[in-house]
Amino acid sequence: MDETHRANTTDGADGADGTAKGHGLDQADRAMLAELGQQLRVDAVRAAEAAGSGHPTSSMSAADLGAVLLARHLRYDFDLPDHPGNDRLILSKGHASPLLYALYRAAGVIDEAELLTFRHDGSPLEGHPTPRLPWVDVATGSLGQGLPVGVGMALAGKRLDHLPYRVWVLCGDSEMAEGSIWEAAEHAGYERLDNLTLIVDVNRLGQRGPTREGWDLDAYAARFGAFGWYTVEIDGHDIAAIDAAYRRAAAAHGRPLVILARTHKGRGVAEVEDKEGFHGVPLPHPERAVEELGGVRSLRVKVAQPPDAVLTAPPADEAGPVEPPRYRIGERVATRDAFGAALAALGSERRDVVALDGEVGNSTRTEAFARAHPDRYFEVYIAEQQLVAAAVGMRARGYLPFAATFAAFLTRAHDFIRMAAVSGTGIQLCGSHAGVSIGEDGPSQMGLEDLAMMRAVHGSTVLYPCDANQTARLVPKMARLPGIGYLRTSRGATPVLYGPDEDFPVGGSRVLRASAADRITLVAAGITVHEALRAADLLAAASIPVRVIDLYSVKPVDLETLQEAADATGCLMTVEDHRPEGGLGDAVAAAFADGRPVPRLIRLAVRNMPSSATPAQQLQHAGIDAESIVAGVKLLVEEAVVA
Repeated sequence: MDETHRANTTDGADGADGTAKGHGLDQADRAMLAELGQQLRVDAVRAAEAAGSGHPTSSMSAADLGAVLLARHLRYDFDLPDHPGNDRLILSKGHASPLLYALYRAAGVIDEAELLTFRHDGSPLEGHPTPRLPWVDVATGSLGQGLPVGVGMALAGKRLDHLPYRVWVLCGDSEMAEGSIWEAAEHAGYERLDNLTLIVDVNRLGQRGPTREGWDLDAYAARFGAFGWYTVEIDGHDIAAIDAAYRRAAAAHGRPLVILARTHKGRGVAEVEDKEGFHGVPLPHPERAVEELGGVRSLRVKVAQPPDAVLTAPPADEAGPVEPPRYRIGERVATRDAFGAALAALGSERRDVVALDGEVGNSTRTEAFARAHPDRYFEVYIAEQQLVAAAVGMRARGYLPFAATFAAFLTRAHDFIRMAAVSGTGIQLCGSHAGVSIGEDGPSQMGLEDLAMMRAVHGSTVLYPCDANQTARLVPKMARLPGIGYLRTSRGATPVLYGPDEDFPVGGSRVLRASAADRITLVAAGITVHEALRAADLLAAASIPVRVIDLYSVKPVDLETLQEAADATGCLMTVEDHRPEGGLGDAVAAAFADGRPVPRLIRLAVRNMPSSATPAQQLQHAGIDAESIVAGVKLLVEEAVVA
């Protein structure tokens, strides 16, 4: 059945079934909204002129869409941006930030003077929106992210908040080429997110020229329709058609709805309208453009308020302390198993904790959370960008998401993780099946770059536990981290080294072997801690005592303990199941980089390209098993003797 709807100035339909509901616009309404659209265009031109940079033409194409939304359909209390019933508005085409800021001026929450600080040093009106402004939920500007994050918010509204707010996402047509858009489109259709409305500003022109589909609205409609969306095609400068489309979106049932709006980039200024070469630059003659658009205006919009009843919605609060899982010293347990059990326990303690997985929950062990808390578990399937984006959206709605997949596959979502840091969004990630120690599955499944990726994220915390009790104690600590946290877990079972009541502070480490006669310090984390301990026993039998540090906190590192070991032994050997670039060795080296005396550093890491082999063979081939460590230490001792 064809679910594409084409709205025009005579269309009064606002039901998803296309039936007329009334509430049409009279002539005065249309005139006011047209004037508001012109005001938004003028303000976009002026803001970019004041900044000497920006994207006014991309803002001008969507001005009418923004005007009708703000004045007629958005329900938002600007005095209470955290009001649980507020609609959410995501400007996915973040480069069109002058439009967003012009909307804020029209709503009366910023004034003209602040508008003209756009892109200035210290101004919260940044080139692309960030949550420095209280009405911005997430940072945008990396195209293709707004819709996936909006899916996370809409999921929260449907399955967690149980509130009637609507998530509005305004995208550009260029970002329709991003794969993440279609991960989101498919998932929204599957979840039947009828509280989600996507508005696509189809202005035909990208940065360097025409977009792939131009003004072919039918091509976009066919794709969204295939994913189960209602589709509405409109003239994006027809005020009545826009209003009718928004009313239809509000009445949609059982499916998300996309409004495909044919617009003109640079609308209203003949010099730039629908012309190439004016993307991302101020207009060449801004004063003349403002005059052509009818001059500066100061219209103010009284934005509709969300229903007061939603203020009584139950908060996501704590349910009370729950003991994390406990394991006996010496028993063999995989850290991924401990992660799943600890996450389920945390979910019993805190009602705001949610878990998301990329269809590998039986491997990451989030299935334990799913069994215990099915109402707060989200299966995102093999769509890692959507996995992280949904976590970001849920965090913006006040929940504490833990998202898990194989460490190797999180690399697909790096840009979403990076932008989550720009947003200041404290999501928690778990990468399982890390390193060559997974064995026979081979290199495509091995996370060997994840520590480097996560260490580079601004404000991140990176943890790599070596045993089950350590893992169980670190998981609840992640829930209190201010920024993005990453927990790296291993596939295979390893001996429990620590008691269940021991504490493992973030930024800490554990010294597992130490004596006054130590010749070298072995620094390891995760799977290699067990290899380092075995090597220490072999070396002790050869009368070569070594110190062993479990550096479970890879970021931040325990500089004090490392410095003490360096002072005592003069040489640190890092051993990691990771590439040499950016991992444990680099973390240790960086700790000594700020004017401190640098000890001798030896790095054992995965430098080969693995192939299928057993876990023990993989560690041997990579040169990070106990025997390789022993050989390396003996060589260093022999060199010292010769010297």
